[in-house]
Amino acid sequence: MKDYFKTYKTQPSFKDVETLKKFLTSRGKIVSTEKSGLSAKNQRKLAEQIKYARYLGLLPYTSYQKEKLSGNDEDAE
Repeated sequence: MKDYFKTYKTQPSFKDVETLKKFLTSRGKIVSTEKSGLSAKNQRKLAEQIKYARYLGLLPYTSYQKEKLSGNDEDAE
């Protein structure tokens, strides 16, 4: 896999949430360099921007929050 940000001549940005979601697992973890295909420099920038987007509330820290907020309270009575 090629470096996404070199291919499209862009930089990781916390404002572009849809692009950041491509580099998160279904559980909300940041994908490793081997799987993402990013250079070390862009991987560090990506991690920094994802963490900042989480801090601002644009991305969830974990998938658990999304499941609980969706209203699937099967075990709650």
